[in-house]
Amino acid sequence: MLTLRTRMDAKIAPGLGIVILIGVASCFASNHLCARVAFDHGTSVATAVSVRATFTALLLLVVMRVQRIPIAIPRELRGRTLLAGVLILTQSYCLYSAIALIPPALALLVFQTSPMLYVLLTWALGREAPRWSALAPMAVALVGLALALNVQPGSSGAANIPAGVAWAFASGCSMTVVYYLNANALKSMDGRLRTFAMTAVTAVMVIALSAPAGLQSLPKDGTGWLGLMLLAGFYCVAMMSLFYVLPRVASTTTGALNFEPIALLVLGWLVLGLGVTALQTLGAFLTVGSIAWLGLMKR
Repeated sequence: MLTLRTRMDAKIAPGLGIVILIGVASCFASNHLCARVAFDHGTSVATAVSVRATFTALLLLVVMRVQRIPIAIPRELRGRTLLAGVLILTQSYCLYSAIALIPPALALLVFQTSPMLYVLLTWALGREAPRWSALAPMAVALVGLALALNVQPGSSGAANIPAGVAWAFASGCSMTVVYYLNANALKSMDGRLRTFAMTAVTAVMVIALSAPAGLQSLPKDGTGWLGLMLLAGFYCVAMMSLFYVLPRVASTTTGALNFEPIALLVLGWLVLGLGVTALQTLGAFLTVGSIAWLGLMKR
């Protein structure tokens, strides 16, 4: 038992850690790609959010029971946990709404502004002194985002860009507040319990609110059902892998998770045939690279 525990706690070499985290990022990207497939075949956004949240919450519950993690939220943190769950619901619904309208990779790139918004929020609330050196990667990321969103007016889906970008940005704003709560108000909670609680709140609320309003819509064919099942599967695999890997890798390697939009860009091209220009590809790399740069500066 001691040998097994030692192996479980062993650190992962940086090179291997980066490869694994790129795989995790690709799983998260695959979840978004499968969501788009499910949407294109009749699945509603509310159904996708409820299925993913329910499946993830149940899996986390099993993991915590196996690992004997107490499922008890301190009284003083319950209100904040509920707020975080509502924000996760908002984030999930808004991001999936964006993915249903515009190329998934573009939606994710807009959502990825949340780390920058988090830095600005910590400055505004006095949690961290402003660091003007951080403005450089932020500016480069915004330039890259502008290039990535440079969709030609006559291209397919161009009319949906403003609405899709608005949904994705709303998702990023919601996630920014979640980051802040996790780093401050909910910092003392075990990460697995925190994620389970927020995901469970999301599952209960989206079902309770959407079912009476008639917003739940199941896939119309086998392809839609496959997309719906795979989006939940890829997300859970990514989440479980993340819980296992993060404590065992150097913090400097976690920037590999920013590969997610790039993976989604490639997957969208390979699977959905979503074309991108060289300028948009350059913009995507600039945005992702700048966010990774900002993350390394924070450490």
